[in-house]
Amino acid sequence: MSAKFNLVAMALLAGALTVHLWPEWTHDPDLSHGLLMPVACALLLYLCRRPHGGPFLREPHAAALTAALGFAGLVGLWLASLLAVTVDWSSPVVDFVLAGSFALVGCAAIAAFSSERTALLPFTWTSLSAALLWVLCSPLPPGSYTRLTLGLQLWVSSSVMQALDLLGIAAHRQGNVIELARGTVGIEEACSGVRSLVSCVFAGVLFSATLVRRPWARVLLVALSVPLALAMNFLRSLFLTLLVNAGVRVEGAWHDLTGYAVLLATAALLVAIAIALDRPPPREAEDESPGGPSPGTPLRSQRALTATVCLVALTLLFFAANTASSPDAGKPAPDLFAALPTSAEGWQVVTRGDLYRFAGVLRTEHLAERTYIRQGKEGAEQVTLYVAFWQAGQASAGLVGSHTPDACWPGSGWTQEAVQDGSVALAAGAQHLPQAQHRLFQNEGYLQHVWFWQVYGGQVIDVGNTRSVPALVRIALQFGFRKAGQQVFIRVSSNRTWNEFSDEPFVTEFFARARTLGLY
Repeated sequence: MSAKFNLVAMALLAGALTVHLWPEWTHDPDLSHGLLMPVACALLLYLCRRPHGGPFLREPHAAALTAALGFAGLVGLWLASLLAVTVDWSSPVVDFVLAGSFALVGCAAIAAFSSERTALLPFTWTSLSAALLWVLCSPLPPGSYTRLTLGLQLWVSSSVMQALDLLGIAAHRQGNVIELARGTVGIEEACSGVRSLVSCVFAGVLFSATLVRRPWARVLLVALSVPLALAMNFLRSLFLTLLVNAGVRVEGAWHDLTGYAVLLATAALLVAIAIALDRPPPREAEDESPGGPSPGTPLRSQRALTATVCLVALTLLFFAANTASSPDAGKPAPDLFAALPTSAEGWQVVTRGDLYRFAGVLRTEHLAERTYIRQGKEGAEQVTLYVAFWQAGQASAGLVGSHTPDACWPGSGWTQEAVQDGSVALAAGAQHLPQAQHRLFQNEGYLQHVWFWQVYGGQVIDVGNTRSVPALVRIALQFGFRKAGQQVFIRVSSNRTWNEFSDEPFVTEFFARARTLGLY
C-alpha cells in the first residue's frame, strides 16, 4: 500500500514541477528540450524494467540510500523555498535548485522501489537518468549562465577568426564582434552555443540510458556530447560568417535554419556513436529475490520514502501559502517623475525613456530616471536620480534587494571597486538623510559613485547579501514571508563624490520630495 501511495505522490510531484517549469520551456529556446522531459522520464522508467527484473538492492541498503537521498532533497527544497521567499518562485535560481531537489528525491524513490522486497524498478543508470535529467531542463543560475555565455562567445569568435586567417579572409575582431569586408557578425548570446551545449548533454545522457548498455561506453558518450556540441556550433558560426563575407544577409531564415540543422545533426551523430558503442550485454542471472514483501516484514525503504514525500508536500504547502499575496490595488502609485526635478539651472536634463525594458525583471512598471549633466572645470559632471516603486504585495523585500547595483551593474560591464564606507550617513544641503549604501564602479576608466536606499513599509532597510543562506533566513524572519509593505528603491549615481554636488538645488529639491515616498 505504501508503495502505491509513493508512486502516486512522485507522479504528482513530477507533474507539479512540469507545470512550474513549463513557462521556461515554452519561452526560453535554451530549454525547449524540456518539453520532451515528461515523455523521456516515462520512457526511461519503462525501459529500465526490460528485459530482466534486476539488479535490486537489499532492503537495508535501499532504506539507508532512500533516507540519505531524501534528506539531501529536503535540504535542497528548503534552500529553494528560502530563495523563493527572497527573490520569488519564478527566479531561475529557484527553478534550478527545485529541479536539483526533485532529482535527489527522485533518486531516493528509485532506491526505495529497487528494494529486493519491492522489486518495482531496478537500480540502474537508466532509472536514475529519469530523475537526473530534470536538472538539465531547468534554467542555469544567472551568474553561471552569464559566465558560460561570455566564455563561449569569446571562444567562438576567436576560433572563427583563426579559421578566417587560415582561409585568407581579411577580418577584424573586437570582443565578440567580427568585422568583414561586406558586413559585421556578432556572436550574440543565442549563438554562443549554450543552447546546443545543454541540449546535447541532455541528449547524451538520454541516449546513454536508452541505446548503450556498457558503463564505460555510457561515460564516453556523455563526455563526447560536450566537445561535439562546441564543434558543431563553431561550424555553424563559421558558415554564417562566410555567408556574410559573401554578401548574404543571415538574419532570419539562414540564422534559424542553421540553428535547427545543428541540433538535428548533433543528435543524429550522438545516436550513431551510441549505436557504434553498443554491444550485447553479458547474460545476467535471473533475479531470485522475492517479488514482494514477506508477511509482517516492514519495508523501511518505503517508509523512508513516504516520510520524505510527506515532508516535501508540507514544505511546499507551507512556503506557497505564506508567500502568496496579490498587489494592493486600493492605493494609486505615486507619480515618480514628480519627485525628479524637470529642470536645473546650468544643467542639461535627460529623461530616460526605455526603463520599460526592465519591468519584467524588476516586477514593476513604476520606474523613473533623470540624468543631469553640465561642463565643469574638470570636464563633464553627471548626476543620475532613479526611483522605482512597488505596491504592497507586488514584490518581496528580498526580490527588490536582489536588484541592487551590487547584483545588476557587473552584468552590464561595470567592475565594482572597494570602498571604505559601504554604509554612510549623508546630507543634502541642510537635510540629514537616512543611512545609505555606497558603492563604486568603473567601466573602462570611467568612475561611477552609487548611493542607494531601499524603503520597505516606510522604513529604510538593508537586506544584505541575498546570495547567502544566513541572509535568506534573516530576511524571512525579519520581513516576513508575505509581501505586505509598499517599497521604494532610490538610487543616486555620479562621476563625482557626494560633497561635490549634494548642495545643488535640484538634489536638495529631490530629497525634499522624496519624503512623500517614505525615505525619512
